[in-house]
This record gives sequence, structure tokens and C-alpha cells, in this order.
Amino acid sequence: MYKKIHIFGASGSGTSTLGTELSKELSYTHLDTDDYYWITKFTQQRPVPERKELLKHDLSINQRWILSGAICGWGDNFKPYFDLVIFLWIPQSIRIERLQQREYQRYGNEILAGGSKYDQSKAFLEWASLYDEGGMEVRSKTLHEHWISNLVCPILRIEGDYTVKERVNIVLNYLSSN
Repeated sequence: MYKKIHIFGASGSGTSTLGTELSKELSYTHLDTDDYYWITKFTQQRPVPERKELLKHDLSINQRWILSGAICGWGDNFKPYFDLVIFLWIPQSIRIERLQQREYQRYGNEILAGGSKYDQSKAFLEWASLYDEGGMEVRSKTLHEHWISNLVCPILRIEGDYTVKERVNIVLNYLSSN
């Protein structure tokens, strides 16, 4: 049985949501990379050595865990920890629409022109839209494919627009057959 699972993909692909639901289903601890990456959510980054130390501690005190979110670049030293990596991909149009909705849920009218979060939200959505076409210099499918190519554990790819329940079932079926 896989006890140390990492789920990653583009921003808005559903890694945190799948991690949350799967951890409930399997009774695993759910950890999310955003909690290590940011001191203040989405505004102040935590220094790399500190986030690595915090994540290492939390991974070491839990026997069964699911880590959602990307660690490419800053957390490559954790690759040997994983028993299974799940890569999520959804079409860009769906992903960007989800991100726009999430931005509005978080910040409301502040993301509209003239709002206090307008520039931040616009920059984030522009960055997120680079995923499918971007190169190795940004969080992109190219970077993620390269990162995957160096893994020694099994990789489960879930590519397409599935509901959370469908994704959970895909993973559970994979786990029960391997």
C-alpha cells in the first residue's frame, strides 16, 4: 500500500481538493505545500531553508500522508520520500475559469479594476495561464514533465476534466489494483 503520496499539477488543477478528499477517504494526514511556501498566504514567501525544514518535520512525524501542491525546484530533495506521485492536468480554459472563480470567492470585488487586489489577481492569472505553453523558467507542464522524468516511484496521471469524486475513485481503483 502506498503511504506517502504526492499530488501536483498546475495551479487550479485540483491538487488541494483531491488531497483533502483522498485523505478523508484513506484516513491519511493531508499536507499542502502552500502552508510551507507562504508565511502570509500568496503575499509573503517563506525562505526556502525554513519551508524545507517545516515540511521535513511534518512528513517525518506522519506515517501515512498526502502532500498536495508543487515542490518543483525548492523541494526536489523530497523526491525519495514518495511512494506514489499523482499528476493532475485539466484543459486550460477550465482551469483558468476555476481560478477566476476562486479569486472572486477569496477577494470579492477587490479583484475588479480599481480594487486593492486587482493588480495581484491579474498578475496571478497571467502567470497561471503560462502553464501549458511555458518553459522550464516557470511553473509549467514542461517543468513538471521534466520533474516527473526523474522520479523512481510510480506515477498516476489523471488528465482531463473529472469531478472530485471521479478523481478519488480513479486513485482508489489504482491503489487497490497495485
